[in-house]
Amino acid sequence: MHRHGIAALLAVVFVLAACCARSPAPPATEANPLANARQLVLVLAEAWDSPAGQLSRFERDTAAAAWRQAGPAQVPVSLGRSGLGWGLGLHAGKPAGPVKREGDGRAPAGVFAVGPAFGEAAAPAPTRLDYFQATPGLVCVDDAASRHYNRIVSPLGPAEWDSAETMLRPDGLYALGAVLGHNASPPRPGAGSCIFLHVRRGPDVPTAGCTALDRPDLAELLAWLDAEKNPVLVQLPRPEFKRLRQAWGLP
Repeated sequence: MHRHGIAALLAVVFVLAACCARSPAPPATEANPLANARQLVLVLAEAWDSPAGQLSRFERDTAAAAWRQAGPAQVPVSLGRSGLGWGLGLHAGKPAGPVKREGDGRAPAGVFAVGPAFGEAAAPAPTRLDYFQATPGLVCVDDAASRHYNRIVSPLGPAEWDSAETMLRPDGLYALGAVLGHNASPPRPGAGSCIFLHVRRGPDVPTAGCTALDRPDLAELLAWLDAEKNPVLVQLPRPEFKRLRQAWGLP
């Protein structure tokens, strides 16, 4: 994988766990799941079942510094049609609340690495994330029984799955996007797959489990994100944000 695309598509293009391959992910602990992150994308929903939320950006110069706001606050986002459920990411523990499952219509709650970016164009949109092009035949496998579950692949022969999502969509929802490190290392069958930041259909249209923004807002976010700063998404209902704010060192 590199900044300007994929040189060759053999069998497995990359595992979603590789989204943070530029530097090792910090150890996930309940006390400090943000560890060495210096960019924070914070998405807050009103409640577990809310299908929409608000996004804010924060950054800091070192892992020990305080967060400062970067860019506009309260950018509207669409979430899963069923709201949020705890996903598998950099956070640890088994907190109370719904748990993300395959096909449940919930976007994952927790702390997740962000990147690589992707899009329809051969050359990346302005971003300092790694980038790959969504080419014909490239799919994300959501068949929990497949050995390629929650992986983005381009098959050479017969597909080894019964269900997969094309990355080159005719509706433009993946014209721009970024992979989120949910259920990534290694994927747990049935815990949810193919979770992205992507373009949303409209302000009142929820997703199947991703986090979606208006295209101008998404383009601005991707231009700001920098893989060298270990960006993370923290996505929570507001009551959980209040409960975890101090422990996680959130702004």
